[in-house]
Amino acid sequence: MKLLASYPYDLSVVIISFNTRDLLRECLDSLLAECARLPESMAVEILVVDNASRDNSAEMVAREFVSASPESNSRFVVRLISSNVNLGFGAANNVALEQAQGRYLVLLNSDAFFHEGALARAVELMDANPTTGVGGARLVSRDGGWQPSARCFHSIWNDALVITGLSGRFPHSRIFGAPDRTWADPNQAANVDWVPGAFSILRRSALVKAGCFDPAFFLYYEEVDLCRRIKAAGFKISYWPDVVVTHIGGESSRQLSSLTFSKSASQVVKWRMRSTLLYYRKHHGSKARMAYWLEQCLYGIRQLRNRNSSDPTRQQRAEESALMAGLMRQAWQETQGGRISPPRPW
Repeated sequence: MKLLASYPYDLSVVIISFNTRDLLRECLDSLLAECARLPESMAVEILVVDNASRDNSAEMVAREFVSASPESNSRFVVRLISSNVNLGFGAANNVALEQAQGRYLVLLNSDAFFHEGALARAVELMDANPTTGVGGARLVSRDGGWQPSARCFHSIWNDALVITGLSGRFPHSRIFGAPDRTWADPNQAANVDWVPGAFSILRRSALVKAGCFDPAFFLYYEEVDLCRRIKAAGFKISYWPDVVVTHIGGESSRQLSSLTFSKSASQVVKWRMRSTLLYYRKHHGSKARMAYWLEQCLYGIRQLRNRNSSDPTRQQRAEESALMAGLMRQAWQETQGGRISPPRPW
């Protein structure tokens, strides 16, 4: 990624698409409406990277958006980048980021929608805060409910609070509510450790200095790793409550609540575990083994507490715990204790 004296666009908005055609259409319609509210002097390019979707997402974007935004006549240009394999979230973003021609770079999930004026406000705040490398929004659900939007870096302690459920039981405690800063007033701006990738606005110079996403993270932890490197490069990670974005995903618990795991759900859980081990090995070295044993011990205790119960719900909980422990053992083996990333796509 290069720094230039000037850029043809004020913003490059990157959206990763994977089998979310209808939501993606809604996202692009909402984004274009928000772009139209920007000052007339501002130009925006929208880069949609399709990760080998099977639901005709790429065809829909090409037909309904790319052909409708000729570069010579519009301040808002939509471009489609199609991949014949699923690159994962970070690597797919990298493809677009390397081609992006905007002064600022915006990452937007296909299930995320700006509230009126949010995009313009994000640009204003980036202009006013030159030491901010990444800016994050206040994320809300469809019904307006708050979602964790400004988080602390992972640690063995913070992960234990989440897995045991203590962070959810005591959200207003500065100790137990630390992982997602649930103790903090969501209406107060703050400099934080990391912000979710559903929406973020990035300063190009921060990416030049820190690098783009680490492709070792196929899914999960990629934005945590990037924010950590950007902070280490001397930039701030800022949470701005007056930039509001509705986000459909992430409304359920960070831990799967279902007691019955489908094959696909188990696969996603194992991806999270792989990324956990990769993250700890990269940033904390031997603590990757501690992260492994944390989950093994907690799932083992939960299994022992429930397996001899006559209550069917508790028996299912024991089966779930055994499955989770087995998935973590697989993740440890497949990543060699967090030392290697399995070949993509996972």
